[in-house]
Amino acid sequence: MKTRMLVVGVALAALAAAADVTGKWKATFSTPDGSTRENTLTFKAEGEKLTGAVASQMGEAAIEDGKVKGDEITFAVTRNFGGNEVKLMYKGKVSGDEIKFMVSFGDREFEMSAKRIPT
Repeated sequence: MKTRMLVVGVALAALAAAADVTGKWKATFSTPDGSTRENTLTFKAEGEKLTGAVASQMGEAAIEDGKVKGDEITFAVTRNFGGNEVKLMYKGKVSGDEIKFMVSFGDREFEMSAKRIPT
């Protein structure tokens, strides 16, 4: 009985552990005009805390309020569009070497997919 409880406890602890997202990821998404864009996401996870940056053709922006809980990842990035600061909110689900994101800002949102860049 003790062995079974230990196995169940270890399995539950493994499920509760944050996904391993540390490293670089290549993200792709489509803009409203149909263009495909790429970003490079650099993550460093320490427990549930997530730091790093998002790099695009607009430059690099630091990750704000980053968290990893189980297979869920959330963070924000502030960008400047035509003199206006816009906060983009990222919410994703990690599955191995892929993350599926929903990115929102204001009343708009779009999907983005990221794949881990092998080291």
